[in-house]
Amino acid sequence: MSPSNYDEKWMLRALEEGWKGIGLTSPNPAVGAVVVKDEMELGSGYHHRTGLPHAEREAIADVVAKHGAEVLHGATIYVTLEPCSTVGRTPACTSGILENKIRRVVYGAVDPNPKHAGAADTLLRGQGIEVTAGVLREECEKLLRPFAKRITSGLPWVIAKTAMSLDGRITRPPSEGQWLTSPESREVVHQLRAQVDAIIVGGKTVRRDNPRLTLRSEKGAAEKEQPWRVVLTHTGRESLPQDFHLFTDEFKNRTLIYQDKPLAEVLRDLAEKGCNSVLLECGGRLMRQFAEAELIDEYQLFYAPIITGGEDFGFGLGDHFKSSLTLKEVHSRSIGQDTLISGVVVRSEE
Repeated sequence: MSPSNYDEKWMLRALEEGWKGIGLTSPNPAVGAVVVKDEMELGSGYHHRTGLPHAEREAIADVVAKHGAEVLHGATIYVTLEPCSTVGRTPACTSGILENKIRRVVYGAVDPNPKHAGAADTLLRGQGIEVTAGVLREECEKLLRPFAKRITSGLPWVIAKTAMSLDGRITRPPSEGQWLTSPESREVVHQLRAQVDAIIVGGKTVRRDNPRLTLRSEKGAAEKEQPWRVVLTHTGRESLPQDFHLFTDEFKNRTLIYQDKPLAEVLRDLAEKGCNSVLLECGGRLMRQFAEAELIDEYQLFYAPIITGGEDFGFGLGDHFKSSLTLKEVHSRSIGQDTLISGVVVRSEE
């Protein structure tokens, strides 16, 4: 196996670890790490949440628990993100690497924070550590997207989720009940909610559905704080039924109301609260406003095998967009009787 393929093999393992933390770590990024020596994995770890050890220190602690500290001498650590070199809520990861005499550091993505980018690389090389950067860089950057967008733009990563009939409607005839899609699709939606820090709906959706907007899968609810439940309305909180779930359940302190606030300002405020990512579960009119403002980064579109008619379209009524939205990284899969199509928006500068 060539050296580059060897490094990619272990970086894939670090990525496996990193994805375990997606949605749990805000305002920090999700990061994974693996320690290797003599072609054997000694230990692994990922960042669980802010205030807890970073991925490198988790992996080092895993090695120590399994094999003792001395085996770290001369080892290689693979990490999806350039190690941190500053002390914050936790010690610098570069210190842990140096203290344990790790010989080589391989990382995927450069720190997207301009204040820290390249700092650890320079520090480690200056201490005689062998450093290899950019291994599976694009894959590692995908893991970091929500954090990177917040750090560089002041806005969270925005995922638009909608469920539609084959003719693009988002409601059924009144006699048929609320749900368009299958129970399997609704479980996937709860998995999506477990990956984000806030869920945004409009006042109309609240009045129509009395939603909970909570994590109800056991894994998601056990591992993370409930996402912020954000309602955008023209008429204020007083116009919403005060006995609805958002105002009466055990998570009522996680409900935020924004009245007539520009969408970008809402997103900026959520980013300032530490939100790396948000999920839109709003109706067609509000979804269209986000799309036209070019504020959506990713789409998750669930299609049910029914044709319903009606006036409620997934992206509202009106003129064409100024230009069609193009998606990349497009995937399609069957979920129960439904089809999920997902993709990331291609920006004009790409």
